[in-house]
Amino acid sequence: MKLSLCISLAILMLSIGNLAAQELITNPSAGKVLYQIHCLRCHGDQGAGKGPDVHSLIVPPRNFHTPESTAKSEYELRSIIIWGLVFSDMHKWGYRLTSQEIRNVISYIRQLAPYQPRI
Repeated sequence: MKLSLCISLAILMLSIGNLAAQELITNPSAGKVLYQIHCLRCHGDQGAGKGPDVHSLIVPPRNFHTPESTAKSEYELRSIIIWGLVFSDMHKWGYRLTSQEIRNVISYIRQLAPYQPRI
């Protein structure tokens, strides 16, 4: 009885681990498409905050290449994308993009401006 319970638990844990790993797979190419549709007008094609709509914005868009931006964790980027930024034109996208789409956009942003934690 104990052996079968242990085996069952082990199989369950392995299954959950595989599901979690599959969910975290990102597709930067799909993220690029979403970025071009939703982000480029403000953040620009290279993520420098110089998109074609920049002159109509009160608060300048984030330049993803600054040390402050490249040091942001994926959690911080997710939060900003999901909830937006108060007192800025950064809209909340959590109701328009799926979790996977947000991960894909972040993976594309990380291609433009790789993660560089502050030391």
